[in-house]
Amino acid sequence: MNQVVNTKKEDNMRKVALTALAGTSIEWYDFFLYGAAAALIFPSAFFGAVSETTALILSLLTFAAGFIARPIGGIIFGHFGDKIGRKKTLISALLLMGISSTLIGLLPTYAMIGVAAPIILTVLRFAQGLAIGGQWGGAMLLVTESAPANQRGYYGAFAQAGAPIGVILANLALIVTSALVSEEFFNTWGWRIPFLASAVLILISMYIQLNLEDTKAFRELSKNKEPGEKVSITKSPVIEAIRKYPKRICLAAGAFLSVQVTFYILIAFMLAYGVSSANMARDDMLSAVLIASAIMVPIQFVFSSYSDKHGRKGIFMLGAILSGIWAFAIFPLVDTGNYWLIVLATTGGLIFLAMMYGPQAAFFTELFSTEVRYSGATLGYQFGAIVGGAFAPTIAVKLWTDFDIFWVSVYIAFAALLTLLSVMALTETYQSDLNSDE
Repeated sequence: MNQVVNTKKEDNMRKVALTALAGTSIEWYDFFLYGAAAALIFPSAFFGAVSETTALILSLLTFAAGFIARPIGGIIFGHFGDKIGRKKTLISALLLMGISSTLIGLLPTYAMIGVAAPIILTVLRFAQGLAIGGQWGGAMLLVTESAPANQRGYYGAFAQAGAPIGVILANLALIVTSALVSEEFFNTWGWRIPFLASAVLILISMYIQLNLEDTKAFRELSKNKEPGEKVSITKSPVIEAIRKYPKRICLAAGAFLSVQVTFYILIAFMLAYGVSSANMARDDMLSAVLIASAIMVPIQFVFSSYSDKHGRKGIFMLGAILSGIWAFAIFPLVDTGNYWLIVLATTGGLIFLAMMYGPQAAFFTELFSTEVRYSGATLGYQFGAIVGGAFAPTIAVKLWTDFDIFWVSVYIAFAALLTLLSVMALTETYQSDLNSDE
């Protein structure tokens, strides 16, 4: 009898994990598709009236708009996620992303409607940022709060794996579309096809709505509250999270800096740098990032499982150290113009990043109590994202064009140092009780 019950629990957990993986993968696909398009397509499509370098910088600034919106999305969705549940807010975030990305695929270019085109593009990118700001917390808590205590890292990696899989899907979509149509058609209309495919998110949202329950931790919190009980958290989980855990939120943001800076330089800036400086073909750069991301996925699960047995902090700090060192190898390898050395440069960066990003879902979950967990974890994550990732590609372009590519490596290493110091200041969490108030 117990075996049957345990088997059913395992099956349900796998269902939750795979559903979260599917939703986050396609949501990140939309978010990263924009990053690749901002580096390769949008400068000419939406900013054709200025110089090539200025167009690239302006395009990457619209990319940054998504990051500016992420903390706002985190606050909004975090508030409702702690009040009405993880599932409903996740569904809303997925729908918002699906609609925004589909509309980008339908947007007229600068040549068609003038300055209105980049303005509308920026608004839609902002909406994407709101969606991703709420999505991560919902998906992350859906798996970590449902997982067995000794497997939170492993199952949390399903939510985290959505990021590299999203990169794979985005780059693959651009490569396949580019291969099937002429260069002229791709630059004018073909790039829209991957964005229009975002409508699939709406179907996934409906599946979650119909087939999954909310997490056990949230259900127990709701069940244990007395009727008419006046608790400040019911009014504003975000404010309560900031009041109760200001230091943890700031340190969580710091812990995320290296992941964001390294990741967006590797998947966005690297594309423009490789094509321009190393004279690599666009599809070669896209495929290099694709291969590296594919290797990152199983590596994340290895490091996340390790954190379940040996703790979150040690593997996180090692990842920060190795990321900082590897920063000085990346661009010399790219400058060789050798395809496989470029793959090595990108893969090394993403493997060391996976040592941090894999265990992160469980780590951030365990830092906060249930009634403010969505808000607290999301605030740490999204403020780290805006400081670390929002302007990383733009800063990298300025450092490269105004000084030297070496200073981009220094930038990556400095972010890694800040992450190392932040994680050192946090307490170990891997044996914590999710139902505890501390």
